[in-house]
Amino acid sequence: MENKERNTSELLLQVVVQSTNDKMSVTEIKNSLHERGFGILLAIAALPICLPVPVPPGYTTFFSIPLFIFSVQMIWGMKSPWLPEWIGKKEISRKSLEKMIEKATPWLRKIESYLHPRLTYISVHAWERIIGIFAFIFTISIALPIPLTNFPPGWGILIMSLGLLNKDGLTIIVGMIVGTIGVGITLIILTLIWMGVSMPSFY
Repeated sequence: MENKERNTSELLLQVVVQSTNDKMSVTEIKNSLHERGFGILLAIAALPICLPVPVPPGYTTFFSIPLFIFSVQMIWGMKSPWLPEWIGKKEISRKSLEKMIEKATPWLRKIESYLHPRLTYISVHAWERIIGIFAFIFTISIALPIPLTNFPPGWGILIMSLGLLNKDGLTIIVGMIVGTIGVGITLIILTLIWMGVSMPSFY
């Protein structure tokens, strides 16, 4: 029961503290946070996309794979997350995970300070299905290898997942709006590219 009362930021720190290995498999991370279900796994998958750090080509496309998997499962109404074995066996350096969590913790705590149960007449399971639909659409935008189009949808998913974890329906709606704006930006850029409009050099 004690674990369920912990914030997302505290649970993420717990993952690193409890591990004694140099590398952690995706399955190990999932199992250590199992009690928080889809919300925490969506947050972990979206976190690398949301951090304002330089990333190599294909980085966001790789992280979109678990987002696709989880969002489809949420739409389907599955009670707990499932991962294919080839993703579960993927290993992450403990130091890399620790560095990412350390960078994210200050602003995660700031966001969490504003979260509390709202719109609770909608069940968590119903919210999961709604979030799954929006997360699937946002992930399509994240998967596209177009600079500047991954960040807002990634934040949309992260905010929705934090709202789900804290049973905060208003925050979930805010995440939907943020991600939808990001998808809108993607559509505008794709339309401009299709029309042959000259884009900045990073395109």
